[in-house]
Amino acid sequence: QVQLVESGGGLVQAGGSLRLSCAASGRAFSFYAMGWFRQAPGKQRELVAAITSDGSTYYADSVKGRFTISRDNAKNTVYLQMNSLKPEDTAVYYCAADGSGVLRTAPMNFDYWGQGTQVTVSS
Repeated sequence: QVQLVESGGGLVQAGGSLRLSCAASGRAFSFYAMGWFRQAPGKQRELVAAITSDGSTYYADSVKGRFTISRDNAKNTVYLQMNSLKPEDTAVYYCAADGSGVLRTAPMNFDYWGQGTQVTVSS
C-alpha cells in the first residue's frame, strides 16, 4: 500500500502563493503518475494538475500558467506550486497516485489518495 500525506495548505490572500507537498511512502513512487485534485463544497472533484512517471505534465485550463506541478523521486514527493491565487481556487486539495504511470484524468483511475489539505483564498 501507498500512503500519501499532503501539507502546505492554509489561508492566503488573493494574488498570493502557496506550495503544496505530497509525501509518499513506498519504493515504487517513481513509476506512479501523480495528480492534484481539488473539491470545493457542493462541487465535483476536479483534476488540477498531473505529472507522469516520465515527467510529462497536465494542467486544467483554470490553473494553466499559475500552477506548476513537479516531482522529486529521490524524496518520494510531488509538489504543487500555486501562484496568483484566486478566491475560486478555494478548496480541499488532494494528492493522488495512479499506478499506470501515464496521464489519466478521472478520479476513479487513481489508486491512492491523501487526506486532503485546505486551501482558502480570501478576496
